[in-house]
Amino acid sequence: MFVAAYWWEVHPGKEEQFRAAWRRGTELIRERYGSLGSRLHREDRDDGAIRFIGVAEWPDRQTWRKAFDAKMVYDEPETRAAFVEAISDWAEEPLLLMEMTDDLLDRSP
Repeated sequence: MFVAAYWWEVHPGKEEQFRAAWRRGTELIRERYGSLGSRLHREDRDDGAIRFIGVAEWPDRQTWRKAFDAKMVYDEPETRAAFVEAISDWAEEPLLLMEMTDDLLDRSP
């Protein structure tokens, strides 16, 4: 399994809009590009900024690379617009690219 992490800073008051667009966008990327899904994490920074970090799982580096090279985006215009409107800053390149070696995450309820 392969993991890619991304970050976005969000305008104050736009957190729920961002999360909704991110959820729908993640569904679209899973459907179109073959990701396994993603987790979203929130970081409330000391400087008052709100940053979200998405950690996406992919079957392998090649599947991720093909999607990344295709400039994967949220294909629904309204989802893309809501996402872009909510963010104030982002990284153009992934924060981390990693091969998973061991997985001890308990996914049971």
